[in-house]
Amino acid sequence: MVRENCSSLNGFIFLGISNNPGMKVILFTMFLVVYLINLLGNLGMIILIRMDFQLHTPVYFFLSHLSLCDLCYSSAIGPKMLVDLFAKNKSISFYGCALQFFVSCTFADSECVLLAVMAFDRYKAISNPLLYTVMSSRVCSLLTAGVYLGGMADALIHKTLTFRLCFCGSNEINHFFCDLPPLFLLSCSDTQVNQLVLFTIFGFIELSTISGVLISYCYIILSVLKIHSAEGRVKAFSTCTSHLTAVAIFQGTMLFMYFRPSSSYSLDQDKMTSLFYTLVIPMLNPLIYSLRIKDVKEALEKLKNKRWF
Repeated sequence: MVRENCSSLNGFIFLGISNNPGMKVILFTMFLVVYLINLLGNLGMIILIRMDFQLHTPVYFFLSHLSLCDLCYSSAIGPKMLVDLFAKNKSISFYGCALQFFVSCTFADSECVLLAVMAFDRYKAISNPLLYTVMSSRVCSLLTAGVYLGGMADALIHKTLTFRLCFCGSNEINHFFCDLPPLFLLSCSDTQVNQLVLFTIFGFIELSTISGVLISYCYIILSVLKIHSAEGRVKAFSTCTSHLTAVAIFQGTMLFMYFRPSSSYSLDQDKMTSLFYTLVIPMLNPLIYSLRIKDVKEALEKLKNKRWF
């Protein structure tokens, strides 16, 4: 059935993170600081890579798009969540909820796939550095376009299935943004198909991307072992540590979020996990890369020197 035939809801109301008045100022201050670091870090990373010609290589091209994904899906959720901490009316329109979910899902899925592409990029850089330096920008652009198209296709499938459900009871979402599990709980339709599609598609994305990362790093290890000097091996491995850290944090959180046993599911726990991957991880990624990659630190130094002189 189409929505008009089974629901009179015009929107939803978020119950938010906490109703404790004493905690609101603390939570708002903490989340605002996290979001501002996230905003400045990711936007700064994109601008830095665009401005410094030495960073116009495939690895930094993909890194700039990782920052874009972090910036977009956190900004689809963060500002609304901050406003709702003090707002009396925490409502969102039906189509606003659909749009928020579509944007956040598109860029979160894109980040999953992009991390696998970056692992393959690391393999190409280590196994064949001479060929890697002349890798076509067109190839990088096509890979990135495929990443975003895949994320949009997945988000569109879930959005279409979810927002055609019947919502004929309460319109209060026990969450701080429009996510699938809380919306399924509000629906008076049978959501078994939706849950099966969510598990199947997300399971495929996670399995394929994690497998891609593992296979790429198996080949990276084999390539590194062929390097004769110990210094060369350490240098090759050091270029991968930032990426491995980002993969472990993001994929680990996603696996816990959607593949934990249903018996242990809790909306309060779900909120805390969602806060981590919507605000904290996007803040951590630029910090991880800027602190561990030598080229980024050198580009920051050059930019600072240009500012002063």
